Amino acid sequence: GGGHSIGIPIAVSCDWTYMVPSATMTIHPIRLTGMIIGVPQTFEYLEQMQARVVNFIVKHSKIGEEDLKEMMFAQGNLSRDIGTNIVGEEAIGTGLVDSIGGVSEAILKLNELMTMKNQ
Repeated sequence: GGGHSIGIPIAVSCDWTYMVPSATMTIHPIRLTGMIIGVPQTFEYLEQMQARVVNFIVKHSKIGEEDLKEMMFAQGNLSRDIGTNIVGEEAIGTGLVDSIGGVSEAILKLNELMTMKNQ
């Protein structure tokens, strides 16, 4: 499966993040569909929302702000859009994901974290 849009902030909000090797993460700026009021205040509000998302991801993962923004606003990586797709092991290298694994690895890590917390 894939982690897209708000899926990345949800993933990094955990104590430990796993990703199966074939999963993808799509890193892109905030998008809107439909009509918006084209005034400076609207664009300022969008920039504020984008800053909150970026700050949250940076605070809750090991990725740097500049690296995240570079992937977020990269052109030519997604067809007809901007952003970056990363797969499996790439996510560890970015600092967005802690480990590659499946359910069995996640259960082992959960038990480890619970043991550490109870000590």
